[in-house]
Amino acid sequence: MRGVGVINGLKLCIPYPALLFEEASERILIVADFHIGFEHELAESGICIPSQTPKMLSRLLSVIDEYKPNVLVFLGDVKQAIPKISLEEWRDIPGFFESLLKVVESILVVVGNHDGDLEPLIPSQVRIVPSGGMLVGGKRRVGLFHGHAWPSQDLLAADVLVMSHIHPVMRIYDKYGFSIVRQVWVKARCDGGVLAGAYLKRLKVKLGSVSPREVFREKFGCSVSDPELIIVPAFNDLLGGLAVNRAGGRLIGPVLRSGCVDLGSSELYFLDGSYIGALGRVQSSF
Repeated sequence: MRGVGVINGLKLCIPYPALLFEEASERILIVADFHIGFEHELAESGICIPSQTPKMLSRLLSVIDEYKPNVLVFLGDVKQAIPKISLEEWRDIPGFFESLLKVVESILVVVGNHDGDLEPLIPSQVRIVPSGGMLVGGKRRVGLFHGHAWPSQDLLAADVLVMSHIHPVMRIYDKYGFSIVRQVWVKARCDGGVLAGAYLKRLKVKLGSVSPREVFREKFGCSVSDPELIIVPAFNDLLGGLAVNRAGGRLIGPVLRSGCVDLGSSELYFLDGSYIGALGRVQSSF
């Protein structure tokens, strides 16, 4: 085994952009943002590259062979085309999942913003989860969602939230102005009060003098804590991404835009598990 870093009890499958959650007999492998068929859009811009699906499948099979999960969860954006299905997706996606079903007992796809009309492309054994996401774990509750839409109420009461969607990267400049881009993991803390308030505001619930946490608990029967947030890098390493150290306040997705996440004090890690530092310090360094 190449080595496993740990964030909040979830294991980084170093050096892959994959996360492992273990509890009792469950071993859940979490991956995100494959964007199968993205080569077609590049070709329309004059950039011609071969299909990356065989390469990504081989890489994912290597992760599965090494960590041996019994459940595989895709955190959205399996496909690229919106809202249609491209010929490349018809060609690549069915065989992609059929190969995975030979080595994993259960596969689930949490719907991302690129996953419209995904169902005709995947085998019937693959379960599709709505964009509100899903909860795993008992002693330690982990909420899994893509990030383009609000997670469901029960996920907001989780101990840890795991999302993808923004393809987090870090852009590093040298003194001559040259730069490199590296994928990163992001770990941050959410303010549960702000999170509950933003969710209730979305539903047009009036708070009055009562705290958002109390109103949320009375309305939905569960309590919002101050969950940790983990942002998963894209499995497709040829995609662009949000350079979190150069974002300049540009945030994507309702949870990040709600103001509940203190990104300045969030921690960054490279795919090899190296700890980079707090985002606020890194932003001032590059």
